[in-house]
Amino acid sequence: MSATVAVILMLAVGTYALRLVGPVLHGRVELPARVQESLAAGAVVLLVALLATGALTEDGGFAGWARPAGVLVGGVLAWRRAPFAVVVLGAAATAGGLRALGVA
Repeated sequence: MSATVAVILMLAVGTYALRLVGPVLHGRVELPARVQESLAAGAVVLLVALLATGALTEDGGFAGWARPAGVLVGGVLAWRRAPFAVVVLGAAATAGGLRALGVA
């Protein structure tokens, strides 16, 4: 057995064990309310950071104003509970329209 196969098998076993821990410990371990609130806040912060990075940067630099404007329009439409297709098309039309007008 090569080293690569051994590493893949170890990662597979580790992944399976990690996934098994959740159902096995579900009723036995209870997190304090403060920890649960921190985990929820951490998830939100992580998602916002991912959104900001994707919306504002491209190749390590500023993506220009068209992309953030499209993301903003998409966010407003999603907040107003527009259908998903309308959100995507609105964001794309905004970014595309601004780029057609010369706004980078």
